[in-house]
Amino acid sequence: MTDRAETWVAGLATARDHYQPENLSDLLVRLARTRDRKVTIRDIAIALQDRSFGAFLLVFALPNLVPLPPGSTFILGLPLVFVAWQMAASPGGRVFFPARIGDYGVQPETFEAIVNRLVPWMRWAEKLVIPRFWLFESRFAERLIGLLALILAIVVFLPIPLGNWPPAFALAVLGFAHSQRDGLGVLVGGIIGLLSLAVAGFVVYTAFAVVAFVI
Repeated sequence: MTDRAETWVAGLATARDHYQPENLSDLLVRLARTRDRKVTIRDIAIALQDRSFGAFLLVFALPNLVPLPPGSTFILGLPLVFVAWQMAASPGGRVFFPARIGDYGVQPETFEAIVNRLVPWMRWAEKLVIPRFWLFESRFAERLIGLLALILAIVVFLPIPLGNWPPAFALAVLGFAHSQRDGLGVLVGGIIGLLSLAVAGFVVYTAFAVVAFVI
């Protein structure tokens, strides 16, 4: 009887940890305690496991929110396409990087300095984006999110004037909400994403209409 009770309690604890995952800020702080070697991109992906899709969408979407010279999205948009494609099509439960990328890392002191600057902002955001209404547990549901993310990432990659920022923002919201297991946040990010696709479509349509009128 005691063994059954202990098993039941352990099961409850596992379920609680699954639906209330460790905050990204706490996970980064824990990784920052590494002292014996570099912290690599593969280390972060393994630590995040099935939350790595959302976390890396967030990481690669943020640079696209900064005003940059025309053509920059050709470079900054590619990692988003890579992660979103894996989220939609990969049979695995986390992001897999080629060896050359996965082995890239920084010294523990550098990683700790980066984490110390990011964590205060992340903890503020984590008060708003919390585990709730998580309806996307199955791999099929995650693939649907990945399909939307892939379309948004392709739009970010394309040279559409004023059309890259909204989908990049939607990807950042989707990524952070997914990594925090916030179903409401994922729905909000999805709505923003659909609206951003409408904006990008309007920009492209207007551009073609103007060109056709001039010609």
